[in-house]
Amino acid sequence: MNNNEILLLKLGEVVLKGLNRKAFEDKLMNNVRRRLRRCGSFQVYIRQSTIYVEPNSAECDMEEAYAACRQVFGIAAVARAVPCEKTVEAIVDTARHYLADAFAAARSFKVESKRADKTFRLNSIQLSQEVGGLLAEAFPAVAVDVHDPDLTVYVEIREKYAYVHAPSVPGAGGLPVGMGGTAVSLLSGGLDSPVSSWMMARRGVQLEMAHFVSPPYTSQQALDKVLELARLLTAYCGRMIVHVIPFTEIQEEIRKNCPEEYFTLIMRRFMMRLAEAVAKKANAGALVTGESLGQVASQTMLALGTTEDVTSLPVLRPLIGMDKVEIIRMAREIGTYDTSILPYEDCCTVFTPRHPCTRPRVEDVRAAEAALDVDALVAKALAGETWVRVKP
Repeated sequence: MNNNEILLLKLGEVVLKGLNRKAFEDKLMNNVRRRLRRCGSFQVYIRQSTIYVEPNSAECDMEEAYAACRQVFGIAAVARAVPCEKTVEAIVDTARHYLADAFAAARSFKVESKRADKTFRLNSIQLSQEVGGLLAEAFPAVAVDVHDPDLTVYVEIREKYAYVHAPSVPGAGGLPVGMGGTAVSLLSGGLDSPVSSWMMARRGVQLEMAHFVSPPYTSQQALDKVLELARLLTAYCGRMIVHVIPFTEIQEEIRKNCPEEYFTLIMRRFMMRLAEAVAKKANAGALVTGESLGQVASQTMLALGTTEDVTSLPVLRPLIGMDKVEIIRMAREIGTYDTSILPYEDCCTVFTPRHPCTRPRVEDVRAAEAALDVDALVAKALAGETWVRVKP
């Protein structure tokens, strides 16, 4: 990266927030600052719907900062830029040096200008024409093509400086984490729940995770796998707490006392109860699951109604209309796929019924569950809860 290089972070739907916009911008800047701490000392401020990230010293790791900013929810696009004086000569000289490699690889180019400072003597079209003409002279082997160029040179005239940069790259989009309240996500070791967690964090939701372990049926490697999935998500969500809840006794009691076709449904009902208890301690307003309609027997419409029957909190299911191909594609994009497919099974695969009920009636499931001391089992599981703070 160029020694004078800075980052320009373009806001997404935050700009539509009207009277609440300032609160969203403040949260977003705090999230950016927190994410950049491990990259060095930066000045972060906002002007005209753009967040400026300027290194305070040469020791700053700009490559890592660039990657980190692309993962902050609320940022629509990220551009590497170099500031210069607000003169045509300075802009052309900066573009010649900063974008020399890009010009060497291009056969055609154009200049696109924005003039946020309306006192600047040229309007956007005039500035693009002047800068483009001088750059065409400097790079005679690169043709001007305003319709379909290989390279677009962006020039922005702002309050203090002009900025020159190549095309922006997409950011993570969405809303700043923390502006959508807090929810507890039921995190397993599979493909679905990390993706659903990511999707809710992208809507500004701060997450705490609930994970259920069933030793000796599940291994330490299975727990390590889930903690690694949580760590991968912190690149987007920030640090989080994973609540680890013992589930062995509950599953064994279900197996001993309940009809086999209801095993999974009753297990899911216990998970909802336990996750709700965690949510109340965390002042969370919802639960998040990775359920997708019809994907497995416990995710039919009637089965979903049966499992959420035991909680008064909203159950958010961002994957509900997605198929497995779409979920796998998203898992690859956010970086959780390779960990999710590691062959360590979690408690969802313990005591799986041979013929699960796909059209359950809530009354029948409640009756089957009546053979258990539900309150005592929930209380004992919560008494054995531990938690792990996961950081990027």
